[in-house]
Amino acid sequence: MALIHYITQIQFDDGAIALLPQECERVGIRRPLVVTDVGVRAVGVLQQALDTWGGQPPQAIYDGTPSNPTEAAVRAALKVYREHDCDGLVAVGGGSSIDLAKGVAIAATHPGPLTTYATIEGGSPRITAKAAPLIAVPTTAGTGSEVARGAIIIVDDGRKLGFHSWHLVPKAAICDPGLTVGLPPTLTAATGMDAIAHCIETFLSAAFNPPADGIALDGLERGWAHIQRATRDGSDREARRQMMSASMQGAMAFQKGLGCVHSLSHSLGGANPRLHHGSLNAVFLPAVIRFNAEAESVRRERRLERMAHAMGLSSADAVADAVREMNARLGLPAGLAAMGVDRSLFGKVIAGAMVDHCHKTNPRLATEDDYRAMLESSM
Repeated sequence: MALIHYITQIQFDDGAIALLPQECERVGIRRPLVVTDVGVRAVGVLQQALDTWGGQPPQAIYDGTPSNPTEAAVRAALKVYREHDCDGLVAVGGGSSIDLAKGVAIAATHPGPLTTYATIEGGSPRITAKAAPLIAVPTTAGTGSEVARGAIIIVDDGRKLGFHSWHLVPKAAICDPGLTVGLPPTLTAATGMDAIAHCIETFLSAAFNPPADGIALDGLERGWAHIQRATRDGSDREARRQMMSASMQGAMAFQKGLGCVHSLSHSLGGANPRLHHGSLNAVFLPAVIRFNAEAESVRRERRLERMAHAMGLSSADAVADAVREMNARLGLPAGLAAMGVDRSLFGKVIAGAMVDHCHKTNPRLATEDDYRAMLESSM
């Protein structure tokens, strides 16, 4: 049976950040914990958010979000949440801040260690409507976590795990493309390719969800057409708007499931948290696209041909190489070796990928040997 669920209230426009207090009032959040990171604070975006409250901004702020959110950071933010008797969360930042806030939404209202609620531990049904309400304000165009039911967190034992529940979907997403103006080129490229990877993997998934297919394919077209412009010129507002839409759309299609790109990037990102998730996705995409070209559902529904059309390419055979060439034009790493990855990690990465929550939703089930071949091809 297909479950098709859409999704949350989204405010999308330049200047939408001004609606933050209104959305808190609508949702019923009166004492929010604002979750962010030091970079968002340093460039003044956090202050923009706080200024929308006028003379009475929230007093509870946690800005210690790491580049890959951890269970330890969830505990640190939870301490601030409880000290200020908070009743909800506002995440201002990229996917890391939003995912960290989702971890706090669980931990603040559910007993036991966070791992209890991880998807691969059977924890999704344990996440209830008691989860603290969250409003998400993305400051990058990549993860789409502002409209997603999942969070990715490195737990205490070092695994990078997914947490999924409709109760974790932010009650409101405030998508203000203006907040991404001036984002550095490398971060624009890496987060933008993350969004494109989401559109590609969800579209290739065999799950039946025609609305998600349409949203993902349109998001791919927007993202592919504008990522170079956004990377080249940080002040290009139209490109920023289109990339934020592509990011949002890729995540709106998450309910179809992702695939081997994310199985590998989750596992390798857990083994080395310094690696950027978007860059890993960009590097893995060509090998996974080639692997999935042989999937029965991909061939039957001409999915690579449809992707090629959205990307302005002449044939399905051109898609994987086009992604590799785009990575080069954007200045992203040419492969895993350029990111400092050594083959000695392959065994650990493959073991993690085989049990990742994205493994089984790839359109073609990968074996350990398949994953090793994809890693080799991505070096």
